[in-house]
Amino acid sequence: MTSQNLLDLKGITKDYLLGKTKVSALRGVDLTIAAGEFTVVTGPSGSGKTTLLNIIGCLDRATDGSYKLDGEEVGNRDFDDLAEVRNRKIGFIFQNFNLIPVLDVAENIEFPCVVRRGAEGKASLRKRVEALAEAVGLKPYLHHRPDELSGGQRQRVAIARALITEPKLVLADEPTANLDSTTSEQIIDLMLKLNRDNGVTFLFSTHDPRVVSHARRALHIQDGKMLQGEFRGAAPHAQAS
Repeated sequence: MTSQNLLDLKGITKDYLLGKTKVSALRGVDLTIAAGEFTVVTGPSGSGKTTLLNIIGCLDRATDGSYKLDGEEVGNRDFDDLAEVRNRKIGFIFQNFNLIPVLDVAENIEFPCVVRRGAEGKASLRKRVEALAEAVGLKPYLHHRPDELSGGQRQRVAIARALITEPKLVLADEPTANLDSTTSEQIIDLMLKLNRDNGVTFLFSTHDPRVVSHARRALHIQDGKMLQGEFRGAAPHAQAS
């Protein structure tokens, strides 16, 4: 049986109006990503990277084109429906961590599930939080608040938070930008391990050559157009069904 792409973009465009001037942020972008890939998108500032991730992350809508996520056409949804898709299928890792300062590590990790108000009980959710905290090396810090953590530890919390909803796709926007070189390598190694051992699908936007060097597939976007990428290293990890 032929495997289905997790992500399938065809002819994606995004236009903005600045006064009376039309600005084309994306120009006919085509992109497919299979489950289990570890993919990087690079490009200069203003190239369209952030716009592309916003559309893939269901934070914005394309002007034109088709966007399928996990076989589901989402490009034509309204923003309420996009929010529902985002909550079910996408995890986010941000360069500024975006943790809630008054919540401790455990509460920050579980927050997306609390917002989603699913049927899962508190005991079951806390068990999964503890398992994820252990996976990212933070189990001893479950009751610490963000201001008691280092930058690397905060990013580990953000990674666990991105995974708590068991998303199909994790989007990472410059996840090492605010970290020193040693901590960056540790965070990259952690995400590689999650990809390799758990089949987590990652799509990065980055300027960091260290992230690019570890990518199994590197893509480049310039002037809103996607240039051809190539696989590096091993083939994509097949995510268990």
